[in-house]
Amino acid sequence: MSLKAVIPYGAYWSTPFTRWQGAFAHLHSVEFAAHVVRAELARRRIDPSVFDHGVLGISVPQKHAFYGLPWLTGLAGMPAVGGPTLMQACATGVRTLLAAAQEIQSDMATTALVVNTDRTSNGPHLYYPNPRGPGGTGVAEDWVMDNFGCDPLGGHAMLATAENVARRHGIGTAEQHEVVLVREEQYAHALADGAAFLKRYMSLPFDVPAPGYKKVAARLEGDEGVSRSTAEGLAALKPVMPGGTVTYGAQTHPADGNAGLVVTTPERARELATDPKVAVRLLGFGQARVELAYMPEAPAPAAARALAQAGLAIGDMAVVKTHNPFALNDLLFARVMGIDWQPLNPYGCSLVWGHPQAPMGTRAIIELIEALALRGGGRGLFTGCAAGDTAMAVVVEVGDA
Repeated sequence: MSLKAVIPYGAYWSTPFTRWQGAFAHLHSVEFAAHVVRAELARRRIDPSVFDHGVLGISVPQKHAFYGLPWLTGLAGMPAVGGPTLMQACATGVRTLLAAAQEIQSDMATTALVVNTDRTSNGPHLYYPNPRGPGGTGVAEDWVMDNFGCDPLGGHAMLATAENVARRHGIGTAEQHEVVLVREEQYAHALADGAAFLKRYMSLPFDVPAPGYKKVAARLEGDEGVSRSTAEGLAALKPVMPGGTVTYGAQTHPADGNAGLVVTTPERARELATDPKVAVRLLGFGQARVELAYMPEAPAPAAARALAQAGLAIGDMAVVKTHNPFALNDLLFARVMGIDWQPLNPYGCSLVWGHPQAPMGTRAIIELIEALALRGGGRGLFTGCAAGDTAMAVVVEVGDA
């Protein structure tokens, strides 16, 4: 299956991702994303007036985020563009892509802007009034930390879902650490030749704006806060949970950043692409939800559904990218799908460059496209889990226009 909606080759971007409380911690995520959209569209000579739809993905609320997508497009110089604001935790990147593709597919729009942004740093502290509470007091929530630490359906932390899967499938600490070392080496390939791979879609060096967006507060040469592990250093780590298997070295870190892409018709794609001879087609989407507290099991069935919609098999994929908040995700996915885990995630993944939630999947899809382009084309899959024991996946094809 091939959808009418396509991604113009090169009409996508991502900021570097910065570690928790790092270089982007002072920036309002929606305002920052709009600032980046303006710069990246100008860099690609894409006129903002071509857009007639937009989709915003965000999972950590910011002040005035109630206004969502129309606020972002207004800030980005598209005052006539409307559309939804979506939140599906770490599946938001695929969900917003699907929403834009459906709009094009149904002839409700011709060119859609998809932007995903999150700032896990300085997350909101929320107070929920309760007039019937003791003394009329309500309850409070730290949006980021409290939701990392507690799924309200089961009362368990996200880390517990990884340990449940490790126990069920017999995945040990040493295996997880082996994945970490391989993934970091793959990311090192993205940094080779002056970060040549990252520069295929990322503007480097990246100027970090000061509040007000008139001055430059700092300059980044790439992702901020990426760890460089050693076998000895990982072996010295103890599991985070007593009696568990997952160490701090075998899981990702919270991060900040944003990413965007364009979805349009094949005809318009040739006008907007940086290379009109290359086509990026959407072949299939999938979603899955698994047993409570077994989140890392979800990417495999989501991938299977995306592959089924595309009419393809996992063996037809030239490149596979995954969201791996835990290293064991890749071990289990490969085991279930009957493939080798080592070739997954060429040039890096969220295990290495971090976890800003909504934009994470968008960046992974962009890297999937570029990895396929470097091979001369082919089909690829991205899949990843999300809060609530869910996952989403997408199959793409890069080839001749």
